[in-house]
Amino acid sequence: MQIILNILIYVVAIEHLGIMGLEMFGKPETQARSFGMPLEFVKRPEAQVALGNQGIYNGMLGLSLIALQWVITGRASLLATAVLLIFIVLVALYGSFTAKKEIFWLQGMPALVTLLVLLILIV
Repeated sequence: MQIILNILIYVVAIEHLGIMGLEMFGKPETQARSFGMPLEFVKRPEAQVALGNQGIYNGMLGLSLIALQWVITGRASLLATAVLLIFIVLVALYGSFTAKKEIFWLQGMPALVTLLVLLILIV
């Protein structure tokens, strides 16, 4: 079960690093399509700054999930990972209510499944 959990954690981490890349370095056309925003809005410098800022947060989540697997061991690692996964699920819920409904399924569901597997290991 630990191997499955580790794989799921890395999948969620890599997903967030990919989202970071899209938000920070993606073409406006791809960003607009991916995030369900008007292209004219995404091309604005202010929108690009906001997307870049979001990208930094997503990258931090991905890197933090990976770092937790290498730096902290045992129960502390599991608890810290659970906190990050809960945060991801909550942010995905918010995004699905305010931006695009698919956000929960694409970003929140992998984190939720990973969190459930983690909770099975903790209990």
